[in-house]
Amino acid sequence: MPLTKLAGGTVYDPANGIHGEVRDLWVDGGKIVDPPADPAMLPARTFDLSGLVVMPGGVDMHAHIAGPKVNVARKLRPEDRRDNTPFLRTDLLRSGTRGSTPTTFTTGYLYAGLGYTTVFDAAIPPLGARHTHEEFHDTPVIDKGFFVLVGNNHYLMDQLGRGEPERVRAFCGWLLNATRGYALKVVNPGGVEVWKQGRNGMTGLDDVVPGFGVSPRAIVAAVARAADELKLPHAAHIHCNQLGMPGNWQTTLDTMRAVDGHRGHFTHIQFHSYGGGPDDQGTFCSKVPALAEWVNGHPNLTVDVGQVMFGDTTSMTGDGPLGHFLHKVTGRKWFNGDTECEGGCGIVPIEYKEKSFVHALQWAIGLEWYLLVNDPWRVAMSTDHPNGGSFLAYPEICALLLSRDYRREVLKRLPERLRTVCALPDLEREYTLSEIAIVTRAGPARMLGLPHKGHLGPGADADITVYTPGTDFKLMFELPRYVFKAGEMVVEHGEIRVVPFGPALTVRPAFDETVIPHIREWFEGAYSLAFDNYAVGPEYASHGEIVVPCRG
Repeated sequence: MPLTKLAGGTVYDPANGIHGEVRDLWVDGGKIVDPPADPAMLPARTFDLSGLVVMPGGVDMHAHIAGPKVNVARKLRPEDRRDNTPFLRTDLLRSGTRGSTPTTFTTGYLYAGLGYTTVFDAAIPPLGARHTHEEFHDTPVIDKGFFVLVGNNHYLMDQLGRGEPERVRAFCGWLLNATRGYALKVVNPGGVEVWKQGRNGMTGLDDVVPGFGVSPRAIVAAVARAADELKLPHAAHIHCNQLGMPGNWQTTLDTMRAVDGHRGHFTHIQFHSYGGGPDDQGTFCSKVPALAEWVNGHPNLTVDVGQVMFGDTTSMTGDGPLGHFLHKVTGRKWFNGDTECEGGCGIVPIEYKEKSFVHALQWAIGLEWYLLVNDPWRVAMSTDHPNGGSFLAYPEICALLLSRDYRREVLKRLPERLRTVCALPDLEREYTLSEIAIVTRAGPARMLGLPHKGHLGPGADADITVYTPGTDFKLMFELPRYVFKAGEMVVEHGEIRVVPFGPALTVRPAFDETVIPHIREWFEGAYSLAFDNYAVGPEYASHGEIVVPCRG
């Protein structure tokens, strides 16, 4: 791209200590660059951003946009699209549908329209990696990557049960290379496997998975340790046991302790913060204050929220037992899928209602996490798209964080009982625009270990979102004035102008390759396909690939 000047915008770039300063930005070759040494040098293009707010492109570190369960959800819910205006094919755009699980092209268009330029799918079984990369090929504008499911992987549990931590570490490294994935994901460790065997998931961190001799605590500790020993950019990405169950907060706290000083990212933490056990006399309530206090005191831990938003959506998760539980609770249609030796998933339509005490408390618990974690660098915005709601709700969440008066207006509509079981009505904190920039872009980029994302310093990708400031924060964040991807203006006034395709983001950790023959021997005795057909080749990174360096 030619040298471009973005002139006079009010810049929020917290990674570089810039909190609302009027500055010029210079872009060349898709990157942010220093101003030209020769002041007389004229840019090929200039955008006057006077009076506008400038932030890095948004980074969504936990969503579900591709892979086996997303495709099943698209087929399971044709009614989800009937009341949503589709994208119609034009000379520029491909056709696609919206709803809670938009199709591939629509996903890219909608994220770009919000000013998001980087998105990670949070839970891909390794056997689904090849098809996920194919979907990435059809998802425009955004850069994208995925986390590889390992928490119920048979080889990992088998070797861990045999006391072979070196093989566990090597397997995790090999798996990331073989799938062209980005991070290690733990979902309900051991619980999916137990549920397949006829039990209702794991009830405690020290329960033993039959046939493997390993507990959820051991799985979490081993994966967190492997992520650090492999020097992965992102910590172990952990979905705790007992998601959605009353009283699960204690399991969450125990899991946080189980990482044993290693890095751990605890995902959609709202769904894991519920009281309602014997200590609460069975009263469903928020336990965010106790959990947030633990997170505040342990800098090795980070979270994303999984904010519930009112409306119709689709629950989809690698947590098969949860899918079945929701099916029983809601009575709505349900799909379960298993991936041999690797994991499972559950998919159920769900509607979050303002008049429901449980749903209202879930909404409040999510907001408590944003407001009670002291350091915004350690909490990322997410709805666990589409589980808590669509990513299209992010502007509404921004408005709720920026204005306590707006929160109070919503609270007035919710069940009165809510005020006795959570802290939200008493929280006065309001976010600043800098803090919004942190939880939506700078913070997730730092948590993911992406040195070229989430900031506007020289060398960063020129992914830039420009907003028109105003008192209506929801409107401000849902309709950017401009969106630039790699220095190219892709959105103007909500209209898509060009449609580039961003690369895949992957890691290539070094690992002990002498373990591969053992993996091969085990694999060929357990899987229904040949070992040599398992790894994803470079041809699947059709729009390019960026290998993010490992730590140190």
